[in-house]
Amino acid sequence: MSGSACKPPGDLTPEAGPEPGPGRRRPALSPSRAIDFKQCPLKYRLRAIDRIPETPSLGAVRGTVVHAVLEDLYGLPAPERGPERAALLIEPAWARIQAERPEVGELVTEGLEPFLAEVRALIEGYYQLEDPTRFEPESREAQVEVELGDGAVLRGFVDRIDVAPTGELRVVDYKTGRAPGPTHETKALFQLKFYALMVLRTRGILPTQLRLIYLADRQILTYAPDATELLRFERTLSALWDAILDAGRTGDFPPNPSWLCDYCDYKPLCPAFGGTPPPYPGWPGPGQESPAETLAEAVSE
Repeated sequence: MSGSACKPPGDLTPEAGPEPGPGRRRPALSPSRAIDFKQCPLKYRLRAIDRIPETPSLGAVRGTVVHAVLEDLYGLPAPERGPERAALLIEPAWARIQAERPEVGELVTEGLEPFLAEVRALIEGYYQLEDPTRFEPESREAQVEVELGDGAVLRGFVDRIDVAPTGELRVVDYKTGRAPGPTHETKALFQLKFYALMVLRTRGILPTQLRLIYLADRQILTYAPDATELLRFERTLSALWDAILDAGRTGDFPPNPSWLCDYCDYKPLCPAFGGTPPPYPGWPGPGQESPAETLAEAVSE
């Protein structure tokens, strides 16, 4: 989605200050960062403000390769998007990613062929859910940014946007994991509403459908957004952004212990478990977001 950002980067600190330098991205809410703050403000701080690196996972690398293959696939003419051609895109995609981030090769401890076989199985499963030769996406792997009327900035990475000849718009996101069960659908619905709101605010169009494609168990979760519901959701996001800025003024990002702590890289730094966070760096942090951080955020969405 080209030209989707409303304004050039500027300062969004509670008090006026110098604008970010070249390459800096202003602080914003993405679906994953919003969920981080809702689940645990301290996790949000350590991830989004302190930018403390997390241990990369093999699953995230696998997801990156799958996304790269599907992006490359839709860059081909429609008649050439068959499964055999998709299979030929896997190794070049892996080589490109490893060249950009050599450290990911260290995660493939069981051998490259089993890893690529897992990627291949996910791509093969995709063809049971959609036929990529039958339509032409308008955009793929687009970064979308929009500033709401009250100053809250939303940012997200949209895997694919389809526009029908009659004008209906569909937003598609690929997931390499399994579809959530009934008790975990809230997070998926939150992400779908987030994307729907961004499209509404950047294009003035209410998407007809939002689609999450889960490749591991070959399921599709769809959502038909309602304009009134999205306006309520917009107010929710604005309130969440206000809460983040309030925490940013004081540095008060308390931990919120839960069962998720067992899966958190920041647990050793958490006061709830006897740890000590680093000194608060201020809002926003002075560091420039690296390409690796941007990529990690894109895959996590």
